[in-house]
Amino acid sequence: MNLQVIHNYHNFPENINTVVTIGTFDGVHVGHRKILDQLISESKKKGLKSVLLTFFPHPRMVIQANNSIKLINTIEERIEILSKTDLDYLVIHPFDKEFSNLGAFDFVRDVLVNQLNVKELVVGYDHRFGKNREGDFEQLKEYSHTFDFNIKEIKAQDINNTAVSSTKIRTALQSGDIKTASEFLTTPFFIHGIVVKGQQLGNTIGFPTANIEIPQVYKLTPKNGAYIVRATHKENIYYGMLNIGNRPTVSGKNKTIEAHLFDFNTDIYGDEIKIEFLQFLRDEQNFKSVDGLKEQLEKDKKDSLDYLQTITSSNAS
Repeated sequence: MNLQVIHNYHNFPENINTVVTIGTFDGVHVGHRKILDQLISESKKKGLKSVLLTFFPHPRMVIQANNSIKLINTIEERIEILSKTDLDYLVIHPFDKEFSNLGAFDFVRDVLVNQLNVKELVVGYDHRFGKNREGDFEQLKEYSHTFDFNIKEIKAQDINNTAVSSTKIRTALQSGDIKTASEFLTTPFFIHGIVVKGQQLGNTIGFPTANIEIPQVYKLTPKNGAYIVRATHKENIYYGMLNIGNRPTVSGKNKTIEAHLFDFNTDIYGDEIKIEFLQFLRDEQNFKSVDGLKEQLEKDKKDSLDYLQTITSSNAS
């Protein structure tokens, strides 16, 4: 991985001149990638280093009391995605109340100029910054003259005439619209979790499941229901189906994430697993009996295998 991850902008190396962009970049969607492409292109053209300055926790978690925002990516997942680009530096600064009170002018002078040595700034069309989001593009243009750096603004990225945003992706996932979320993200939405022991009910009806626990409480999960998924465990890829929900048929009380992987019979308790969501199958249902549940799972498996056959055939052609 060529990407260098630096925690806290105070730790950025001296004497490195940079092209910088700023933002939470949750999801690293197509709009973000347009900004990153411009950033990296400018840095290579001008012999500068490309820097993404991001923040964690998400500013809304700190500024808005009792905010329950769920994020498309954990910070670790964001690093994983960005490491596959040609970005030189990812600077993750801890966002707290004190930092949130930094005014627009002070932010540009103290952070961008004095710490990150910015020579060019690349921002999205709606970028705002500083205390109470007081800074805008017009102010940035003024500051660019004061501190002698260039500035570029990237227009909104449209797909099917719809401006792409992290909020729209969250909304799509929370309504089970995996297709739209995947288009906006350019890759399937995914989760990382640890496989933990469940009630073992799946074993008794011929559908053993891996119960997945996500350590980060702020990680978004799609709406309750059944999905077709691709799983990665220790670099091996498997396909299967997954259910998110409270398991009403067996009087479940807590929300669980359970994956049944096809042609898989390995003990992976305690291991990490990555799950990519390929297709929404159906809403969660309350069956009158366990036999009714088993019958539906047989249908789900057939539908999943038919879908996987379709995408395998289209990829081969």
